[in-house]
Amino acid sequence: MRILIWLIRIVLFALFLILAVANTQDATLNFTAGIAWQAPLILIGFAFFAAGLLAGLLLALPTSIRRRFEIARLKRELKVTHRTRTEDELPPPPPFI
Repeated sequence: MRILIWLIRIVLFALFLILAVANTQDATLNFTAGIAWQAPLILIGFAFFAAGLLAGLLLALPTSIRRRFEIARLKRELKVTHRTRTEDELPPPPPFI
């Protein structure tokens, strides 16, 4: 299974490398107020990919933090439940015949 995963990674890397080499021509990205950014097309694509990745991570951060707090709360509850259960009296043993 590991070999298959590494094979897929190598193939994807090779495809992205070929894409980068094939798209080295300059492209102009026009913003508002007459601002323009001229850079190789692959650099512009990478910048937008990185911005999307960062936006996705930032949007997932509150949910991740909330889940961590919930896990910590549940672990504390489990410890309290386990502690009170062991402190309670044990049920009587079954009758010996």
